[in-house]
Amino acid sequence: MAQAQRVALVTGATRGIGNAIARALAAEGFRVGISGRDEKGVREAAAKLSAGGHQVAGFRADARSEEDQKALVAAMGERFGRLDVLVNNAGIGAFGRVDELTPESYRAVIETNLLGVYYAIHYAAPLMKKGGGGFIVNIASLAGVNAFAGGSAYNASKFGLLGLSDAAMLDLRHDGIRIAAILPGSVATDWMHSHGNQDTSWMLSPDDVAHAVCDLVRFPDRAIPSRLDLRPSRPPKK
Repeated sequence: MAQAQRVALVTGATRGIGNAIARALAAEGFRVGISGRDEKGVREAAAKLSAGGHQVAGFRADARSEEDQKALVAAMGERFGRLDVLVNNAGIGAFGRVDELTPESYRAVIETNLLGVYYAIHYAAPLMKKGGGGFIVNIASLAGVNAFAGGSAYNASKFGLLGLSDAAMLDLRHDGIRIAAILPGSVATDWMHSHGNQDTSWMLSPDDVAHAVCDLVRFPDRAIPSRLDLRPSRPPKK
C-alpha cells in the first residue's frame, strides 16, 4: 500500500512529544488522528498540524476511559477505514514519597499510563488485523527500568508498560502486528520546565522521539525492533 494511504493514531498529541510524533508522521505522508482530553486543545492542534495539506483529524478522548478509547478507535475506522500505526503516547506523572502520595494521584497515573495503553491496543488490534497488520509504538521511559525515590506511581506504570508491550508483542506478532517500546530519557518539554528544570538544553528534543518512531515504522516487516533506549548524548556530569 502506498505510504500516502497509511493511517496513524497518536494519543496525547496536543503538545510535546505526541505533537512532534503526529507532525513527523504527517510529514511522512500518513493520514493522522490525534487525541487528547481537552477538546479545544485537540481542535487547535489538529488545525495547526493540518497546515500544508496534511490530513489530520482530532478526537477528544481520555486515556483513562475505556469507553473513550473504544469510541476513539471506532471513530478512526469510520473516518479513515483502517489503522496502520498506533502510538500510545498519552501519559502523566505524579511524584512523592509512597507514604505521602495520595491514592487518587497514584490511581490516575496507573490508569493513564498503563490501563489506557491496554484499552487502546485492545480496541485497535481488530481494526489493524482487518487491514492486514500494523505497528504499535508505546512511549515508555527509562523510568521503566530504573526506579527512583518518589517515583512509585510513575515507575510502576512504566515498568508495567514494558511488560504489557512485550506480552502484547508475543500475542499479536502472528497477526502481522508489531509492537515496540521507546524508552526516552529526559526530554525537553513544557512539563520539564513546569517542574523546575531551568536548563533543558542537554535533554532530548520531542523531535528526537518522533524521529525514532518514524525509524521504527520503516523497519522491514521481517523484524520487530521491540525495545529502544533513547538517551541524551551529553547529560550533565555528576
